[in-house]
Amino acid sequence: MSAPLQRVQVIKGWIDAAGNTHEKVEDVACSDGLEVDPVTLRCPDNGASVDLATCGVVGNKGAAQLMTAWSDPEFDPSQGAFYYVRALQNPTCRWSTYDAIRLGITPDPRVPATIRERAWSSPIWVDPRE
Repeated sequence: MSAPLQRVQVIKGWIDAAGNTHEKVEDVACSDGLEVDPVTLRCPDNGASVDLATCGVVGNKGAAQLMTAWSDPEFDPSQGAFYYVRALQNPTCRWSTYDAIRLGITPDPRVPATIRERAWSSPIWVDPRE
């Protein structure tokens, strides 16, 4: 089931001079007129939820599309890195929850009832040797 978008993130990965790998995840666009927190670099929760009795969407939260312009404030042209973009939807029921409702049984409590679908871009590689 498709759901509106909740946020867009940029993920940066790099290897430092000591050979240690690093990854940084930063929200860059929020739905519902919300703004990225400048300290945590995260969008506030937009309040999207799911009725677990029916798997119906509760409320009218999220966006059909999200757009922004972003640049890395820590960009170092001598540092190899990769970047990719990830879009996260509002939560929806897992298929196991849909199946349990259709069958009239209680969903397995060991499995989360909802999931937040994601889509990823292709990576952008920065190679300082080129």
